[in-house]
Amino acid sequence: MPNIKVIIPAYNEADSIALVINEIPSIVNEVIVVNNNSTDKTAEVAQNAGATVLLESQMGYGYACLKGMDYISKLSEKPEIIVFMDGDYSDYPEELIQIVAPILEDNIDFVVGSRVKRLQEKGSMTPQQHFGNWLATFLMRIMFGAKFTDLGPFRAIKYKKLLDLKMQDKTYGWTVEMQLKALKQKLTYVEVPVKYKKRIGVSKVSGTIKGTIFAGVKILGWIFKYSFKK
Repeated sequence: MPNIKVIIPAYNEADSIALVINEIPSIVNEVIVVNNNSTDKTAEVAQNAGATVLLESQMGYGYACLKGMDYISKLSEKPEIIVFMDGDYSDYPEELIQIVAPILEDNIDFVVGSRVKRLQEKGSMTPQQHFGNWLATFLMRIMFGAKFTDLGPFRAIKYKKLLDLKMQDKTYGWTVEMQLKALKQKLTYVEVPVKYKKRIGVSKVSGTIKGTIFAGVKILGWIFKYSFKK
């Protein structure tokens, strides 16, 4: 069996994080929850559910993901696959099997879980999320010939390929940075349709005007940056 590790950035997800951890398939070797300066019992709940819990006091999705990667870099046995997912229970953790299947069966480098409309629970994504995904993937298609349809956070990548991407973004641009760098480095990739439900709690990005604007600016910034980068 391959060594698979899951990284879950989490900020105030005490009501949902145990549900997520408990439904992650047993093929996963380790679940790493990065407590992104939560003010509730996220860390305690995650640890009680069996996860490795790290603390990242710098606020930001990318900061949390990088913290998880730093932890993995210091392990004596490195994983073959890294899976990223959210801690709000909007994803279906059991679908991790489908997310990693193209890597295990077809030697694909990178897989994105695409939140297709027909599989979404009504109200699970805001209008601004739908528009932002459409705009970002449309721009990637016309600028880079990409076939992405979503910037979904539920994704898997070969660990060595992830290291080659030299990820940098500390906040809202993490997912689009990964996809753009995968395109630039000509990684093989596919999307896998995944279900999506209403999250538990309020989104820190789409749930606020400030978060929505900052995320939009970051995402478009990465796309235009890479459109001029040789």
